[in-house]
Amino acid sequence: MTLLQTREAVMKKFIPSLKEHGLTPQQWRVIRALEHESGLEISTLAERCHLLMPSLSRIINHLDKEALIKRKTVDSDQRRSKIFLTELGLELFAKVAPKSAERYAYIEEKYGVRKLELLYELLDDLIKTLEESNT
Repeated sequence: MTLLQTREAVMKKFIPSLKEHGLTPQQWRVIRALEHESGLEISTLAERCHLLMPSLSRIINHLDKEALIKRKTVDSDQRRSKIFLTELGLELFAKVAPKSAERYAYIEEKYGVRKLELLYELLDDLIKTLEESNT
């Protein structure tokens, strides 16, 4: 429950800014991932964004309708496609990213850089431990 409460408390700092731009947190994750590495296949994008394929498919369809992304078929396999941000998607990223960075800076200021670094380290360790126990 503490992990869920923490996630909710953190997201409360980000959601208002995302809503201003008509985005959900999951849509923003996809946009951020594509801005970081353009041309990802859907399965790779699902892994990077920690989204299930059915959810990602709905998000991709929505972002495509909004002209924020475009799909390109892989030449070697017409069944596969890669996802790219459009110019409109890049413009939206440029608008939202500074607000997101402000939120991170606020959390860092309030919580402290050292404590935040330790928290990240401990959470990474927890992830590795849990992933190892799933094998």
